[in-house]
Amino acid sequence: MTKDINNEPFVIKTKTLIDELKAVCASYGLGNDGNEFKIISQIFLYKFLNDKFAYEVKQVKPELADVEHWEKELANIPDTEYQMLRYQMSDSTAFLLPHQLIPNLFERQNEPDFAKTVDDTLMDIAATNNDLFAVKTEDGQKIRLFDRITEFVSSKRDAFAKALFNKLVIFNFENIMGEGFDFFSTIFEYLIKDYNSDAGGKYAEYYTPHAVSKIIANILVPEPVSNKTIYDPSAGSGTLLMNLAHAIGNDKCTVYSQDISQKSSNLLRLNLVLNNLVHSIENVIQGNTMTDPYHKKDGDLRKFDYIVSNPPFKLDFSDDVETLKKKENKNRFFAGVPNVPKKAKDKMAIYTLFLQHIMHSLNATGKAAIVVPTGFITAQSGIDKKIRQKLVDNKMLAGVVSMPSNIFATTGTNVSIVFLDKENKEDVVLIDASNLGTTVKEGKNQKTLLSETEEDQIIETFTNKTEVEDFSVVVKYDDIKAKNYSLSAGQYFEVKIEYVDITAEEFDAKIKNFESNLEELFAESDTLEKEIQNNLKSLKL
Repeated sequence: MTKDINNEPFVIKTKTLIDELKAVCASYGLGNDGNEFKIISQIFLYKFLNDKFAYEVKQVKPELADVEHWEKELANIPDTEYQMLRYQMSDSTAFLLPHQLIPNLFERQNEPDFAKTVDDTLMDIAATNNDLFAVKTEDGQKIRLFDRITEFVSSKRDAFAKALFNKLVIFNFENIMGEGFDFFSTIFEYLIKDYNSDAGGKYAEYYTPHAVSKIIANILVPEPVSNKTIYDPSAGSGTLLMNLAHAIGNDKCTVYSQDISQKSSNLLRLNLVLNNLVHSIENVIQGNTMTDPYHKKDGDLRKFDYIVSNPPFKLDFSDDVETLKKKENKNRFFAGVPNVPKKAKDKMAIYTLFLQHIMHSLNATGKAAIVVPTGFITAQSGIDKKIRQKLVDNKMLAGVVSMPSNIFATTGTNVSIVFLDKENKEDVVLIDASNLGTTVKEGKNQKTLLSETEEDQIIETFTNKTEVEDFSVVVKYDDIKAKNYSLSAGQYFEVKIEYVDITAEEFDAKIKNFESNLEELFAESDTLEKEIQNNLKSLKL
């Protein structure tokens, strides 16, 4: 949906709530603590689920909408009737009991052991709704929705819980439950901005820029589709998946994902909840996609309609090499497993594994978009070249967009987006967008931002297969083979030599001018030569 300017007050209030929760954590010694992220994300999620339940129950029982203390009225409903509410509300709504609602808990904040009451409440909600909200690991274990969040503070737990609840009653989400992706994507970005960086760790998470996500979603889905499966084998917080799901329609697609990071899987779960994709949480898997791909059908790896990925480019997967090279992985990793650099194991080019996995996981009509280092599109040998050869020889390439440098503020690596399409047997679009964008400072890093007009220019040029001088070319598969399988647009741009028509008289005049200039230069040269010789003769030991 298009952003509504009337939503701005709600955006400001929601961001203020997030800032207030962070301030509470900071005042209790949790600022920049590893557990702050868990507290902020989980208490925010609890608030959202609480207000969504309130919104849904008032849809079922409109008479509650005008009651000031509706939660007390709700508590008076007979138990059998109350349990029926579960089946009358939308199936993406967490089912809460009256004593688990924020207003009722708020009234109990001065009771002894209030922190324990809060933690017990969250654990009970997680248990009741486990089938709906649990993220699974690759071995089938379930990661619960909530932790005992007050246990992250070492002292004054009751005061900490009370401070959190004093913030939760300030703002109500009920009035914006009808809003869509654009609103909640803004909130999600703000919520995780301090927790989803590339700072350290073996599996650093990168937040995919809005421009990249928008370009991918719009090129992959140029017209309405329905009943589609979408997949990301390195999902992170789910930015690419959310944009793609939004382009298709949240009720017209099913999301599948896998990521080695539990933190990322929890972020993705939160993103799915905020964007009304709760039905797909059961497909969110925390695990190693390369060694243990989870999603299967009839004993083989599942095939998908759409795949998106911004995989890690280089990481240390040296411990997994022998597993990756096993016989059962030969078809999947047809081009081979990248070497482990002897002096820098963390520089293993594992993006090539993800590329091969994605090619293997597309169904007969599947489409995909993968962010890769730009060096991939021109590498003259090795795994990169073998992958490009298969893309071209099997005619499953839609095109490539080479992005501006620093489109990711967190990495100086130039990136390109490779688009696959199993049905594209004709023209391939190559775009060089490296000269677009405006450079801005983001923290200590430089970042390139594309304007909305520039984003649309890329999308429309690709979708319409338009040739624009020094920007885009449309080529045949045979043209790519002739260029040694290069996917760089610049290698296909025509070298233009401009000719200017002049008369014979103008030509003679130019030649005479050149001759005159040469005579002057030769005369000057003779003079300088004589001066140098005279100076040499005058030198004495």
